[in-house]
Amino acid sequence: MTDSVFVIPLWADLLAVGLGGIQGAVFAAGFRGQRRLDFLGVAIIGIMVGMGGGLIRDLLLNATPATLQSNWYLLTATGASLVGMLLAGPLTRLNGVIVGLDAVVIALFGAFGTSKALAVGLPVVPAVFVGVCAAVGGGVLRDVLVGLPVAIMHVGSLYAVAAGAGCVALAGLHGLGVALVPAAVVGIVLTAVIRLLAVIFDVSLPEQRMLHRRKVAVETTAIPVIRPDA
Repeated sequence: MTDSVFVIPLWADLLAVGLGGIQGAVFAAGFRGQRRLDFLGVAIIGIMVGMGGGLIRDLLLNATPATLQSNWYLLTATGASLVGMLLAGPLTRLNGVIVGLDAVVIALFGAFGTSKALAVGLPVVPAVFVGVCAAVGGGVLRDVLVGLPVAIMHVGSLYAVAAGAGCVALAGLHGLGVALVPAAVVGIVLTAVIRLLAVIFDVSLPEQRMLHRRKVAVETTAIPVIRPDA
């Protein structure tokens, strides 16, 4: 089933780019010591997080990147990075806001990636794959650029899994005849909720070697963890 007339609204795509830019800049501004970055370095990270998901999505779909079809994408990513730099101090102290922002960014890019893949006629499984790659793509590029271990490959609160669940729900609903827009809304909400709950309840996939139990996400150090036996 295809939706040949389906187009991601520009404002929605720019919202994802802008939120990603802020998130990336706040992340990069937090480096200290030898890893500290100047304004240009922080801006580059913000731009790559903001635009990376859309670039990866369109490259996988063999489409001209939407981020290169309008002046607004780069302008939005750059402006959002500057905002992230200016607000890095206050936002770093509001760790819950950073986690929430992260969840929304993942959800938006995942839903947009899967929706666009379905609209051009990809089967369900490849469409979900495109959505997950779009959701985590900005974070992967960020980690590679700053020389950090790629987050999705290490133990941590559910990241790609949350994106995958939302993308599967979106594709499943669309396969049952639900229009892409409401299906995308469900996928966005589901991804964000799973990601937030995984952080709050300190949930992760099992380690390859379960030698000891440890806190699985850096961000949970600033958020109360709810345990069943508490």
